[in-house]
Amino acid sequence: MRIGSADVPALERGVALLGSGGGGETGAATALLRHRISAGHRVALTPVAELDGDALVVPVGVIGATSVFDEKPPSGAEFFSAVAAVRRWTGRGADALMSIEVGGLNGVLPLVAAVDLGVPCVDADQSGRGVPRLDQLAVAAVGGEVAPVALAEPGGHVLVLAEGSAAEVERTARAFLAGAGGWAAMAMAPIRAAELPGCALLGTVGAALDLGRRALSAGERPADLAAATGAGLLGVGRVVEVARRSGPGFGRGSLTVRDRESLLRLEMENEYLLALRDGAPVASTPDVLAVVDRRTGVPVPCDAARTGVEVAVLRLPAAEFWTDPRRLPVLAPRAFGIDCDPVLL
Repeated sequence: MRIGSADVPALERGVALLGSGGGGETGAATALLRHRISAGHRVALTPVAELDGDALVVPVGVIGATSVFDEKPPSGAEFFSAVAAVRRWTGRGADALMSIEVGGLNGVLPLVAAVDLGVPCVDADQSGRGVPRLDQLAVAAVGGEVAPVALAEPGGHVLVLAEGSAAEVERTARAFLAGAGGWAAMAMAPIRAAELPGCALLGTVGAALDLGRRALSAGERPADLAAATGAGLLGVGRVVEVARRSGPGFGRGSLTVRDRESLLRLEMENEYLLALRDGAPVASTPDVLAVVDRRTGVPVPCDAARTGVEVAVLRLPAAEFWTDPRRLPVLAPRAFGIDCDPVLL
């Protein structure tokens, strides 16, 4: 599937919705993608089925404080450095790239990286939505190893995490990022294409593009947007409170919407995680909870939520990968310290 300039707005809207309030601002990533397209580069998605089974696919993406991505833009060498470091460490090349996370800017940047490295970008990812931690990627959810991974930060430093559990790699990566400007490009060890159906979510980037097209074609009413995207409409109203709590790890908070005669509260971390109506849970992760501007349909990130804004709250169904009982605990509310069972479509 070739992606042209006319497809970029739909891709941007689709990955922003799947970010579930997280995943990072997509503006800089889509600007880079538009530049590659306008320069005449071929930008395309390659289905996993079209790859040779022995082809080596490297998952890539940006991790860290993606909110500073616009303030500290990439030099252009980060993905080269990260992929090269993994190649040196493992002795295995990169026949193709795939995204670690289709939600947010990582739904776009691997396309740019693939163009720059001259390899295909696979229509698959490691999450199917926005996720905050490396130990919540699909390969970790099925019991695989996340390490080795390489992190390349904008200043030119490269760190290879050669071994360790997924949780240990996550902790070490965050410590590195704290002293490295906030974000880094990441490359994971190559995965054989034949193994991807068991440790990745297939077709997700193309699905994000389709989701964005349907969202952009919907009318102005939230009900029309919900119908066009296949989402459940949890509520429509004004944001009456945004509470943020700092502490160790990711910041936590909540957003409250007055919806007619009820109050809809969303608990959030990097993403929207749980929705409660008058105190009763009505929706939760791993379903995708999206808050959008009532009039424009533009997704409202967790870190941009403000009181007084008229919004609609949507719920998109989780990928089947995450509703499997063996993997559901990885993204269920308790994985984020919320004592609540999953409430799914």
